[in-house]
Amino acid sequence: MPAADLILIGAQVRTLDPARPTASAVAVHDGVITAVGERDDVRDWRGSGTEVVDLTGAHLVPGLVDAHSHPVWGLEMATGTDLAGVRDLAGLRAALAGAERVDGWVVGHGLDHNAFEGRPVHHDLVADVLGSTPAFLRLYDGHSALVNGPALAAAGVTGPRSFAQRAQVVCDAGGRPTGHLVEHAAMDLVTDVVPRPSYADRRARLLELLSAMAATGLTGAHVMDGGDLDLMAAVSEETVLPVRLRFAPWCMPGADDDALRELIELQGRGGRHWLVGGVKFFMDGTVEGGTAWLEHPDCHGQGTDAFWPDPEAYAAAVRTLHAAGVRTATHAIGDAAVRHVLDTVASLGPGGRGAHRIEHIETVPDELLPRFVELGVAASLQPPHTGYTRDDGTDEWSRRLGADRSGRAWRLRDLREAGATVALGSDWPIAHYDARAVLATARRPKGAAAQRPGLTPLQALEGCTSHAAAAAGESALAGRIAPGLRADLTAFAVDPVHAPGDELADAPVALTVTGGHVVHRGR
Repeated sequence: MPAADLILIGAQVRTLDPARPTASAVAVHDGVITAVGERDDVRDWRGSGTEVVDLTGAHLVPGLVDAHSHPVWGLEMATGTDLAGVRDLAGLRAALAGAERVDGWVVGHGLDHNAFEGRPVHHDLVADVLGSTPAFLRLYDGHSALVNGPALAAAGVTGPRSFAQRAQVVCDAGGRPTGHLVEHAAMDLVTDVVPRPSYADRRARLLELLSAMAATGLTGAHVMDGGDLDLMAAVSEETVLPVRLRFAPWCMPGADDDALRELIELQGRGGRHWLVGGVKFFMDGTVEGGTAWLEHPDCHGQGTDAFWPDPEAYAAAVRTLHAAGVRTATHAIGDAAVRHVLDTVASLGPGGRGAHRIEHIETVPDELLPRFVELGVAASLQPPHTGYTRDDGTDEWSRRLGADRSGRAWRLRDLREAGATVALGSDWPIAHYDARAVLATARRPKGAAAQRPGLTPLQALEGCTSHAAAAAGESALAGRIAPGLRADLTAFAVDPVHAPGDELADAPVALTVTGGHVVHRGR
């Protein structure tokens, strides 16, 4: 065994490796764990250049992974005024009146649907406080936006548009846009004219963001978009990325053979601590936007259409990618969307087992739970999303679905008890990236999901480690502390399995190691 570059001693090590569940010392060489043992073993691992870090009192676990995040594309999504704290229309108007103007625009993000207090989303609600200043305000779900009249004029949007996907420029009875843009294709009409951060700003913000993520214990993220691969290549050549990123570029409705071929050719592109590995689909949109694909309409009579106008075209694209060895992840929130993805994976035969996953899964009936296990489909859920709902059912998500479907909200524990792989994430910037909050909320979901038991503390930890690795097809590389696996490690000041959830949410992170590099040291 070569001499270690890094040795960690003194911690209580929870390996999640059945062959050796606990230890007190770990050795790392060239980004890989080379030995796991006790303090007495350390002298045999050391060399003249070995760094030894004493973690006495800390609890070392496999490096935490956010199984659903947007750290590159999200930099654009999270530009401008943070509206996440707005709770009502008066608060929104006040925030916009005082918002910073950037190149003559007001740009905001994180706006909760509930802030409209049940009113339809319409630019008239904020027109007087914005005046002639164009505004683009992303709603928290990332799938819709409110823009005002000057912004619509700048983009040349004067009426309804047709799209290849289920997107909409919402218009009134007279055909005039209300300013509510639903889904990406509609929003892109205006984002094309919204001021964008410079390359230098985006590069600086990316490194700042990844460092902040590492400070919460994150060592990796499954990036559910194509990001900016040229930016990633440039940055990773200049410095060590604090968080390992695995990208899944989008495949959208209308993708032809050439588009699928390009996605296949992208697989494997990468550099130090980043890789393209997979493709992301959308089978539906959001409950609040009326675009979740449901087996029965929501309370507004919406939600009965798939994001792909021809759902079979989605299935055909998945089959093409699967035949080329490409893993897929599909955004599916409503029960009909989840069912169609499961049916598609079933059509792949036994070879589809363990190669595909579903993102979000906000409401599903009992009979679909065992199919995740039967088909080997990983369930990827984001516990912090439950915070956008209310336990009394007065939020927009619950009202649209009704009591029966909202009673099947975010079935984390049910999926685990059925035997499914359950990977956990934040969906940043939809929710905060703090890995400790993901763990704590998985144990005690909020709002509509509060009536259901959350994951056990160990199950939550597995959701950000071994189950996240399984969802990415990386169980042989990551998710445990064992010789030969990646040296991605997280050390907490408290035991993440035995500490109460509220204590874990604020727990100091003593050390974060990504690929053998110490990327965060606690004070």
